[in-house]
Amino acid sequence: MNKSQLIDQLALTTHQTNKVSEQAVNIFFESIKKALSARDRVEIRGFGSFTLKEYNAYTGRNPKTGEKVYVPRKELPFFRAGKDLRLQVNDGDEEPPQK
Repeated sequence: MNKSQLIDQLALTTHQTNKVSEQAVNIFFESIKKALSARDRVEIRGFGSFTLKEYNAYTGRNPKTGEKVYVPRKELPFFRAGKDLRLQVNDGDEEPPQK
């Protein structure tokens, strides 16, 4: 599913126009982007969480030329699926944790 299909599905489900649904989807994604930019964690219960993962700088190699290349420190978004999503994707194959 891509963004336009998500917008179409939202419009169909909520009986709204595509324009209203597009605004809602854009607000949702922009909110996640802003939170991650502010170094906040985004958690959507039952779906998953978004965090930033830090990678230290390192010296890599250009695969084409073999030349050494400096790769600076960076932070990248990281998604971890929630329990409900994992169970649904695996058709209930995953054992629930013992309490």
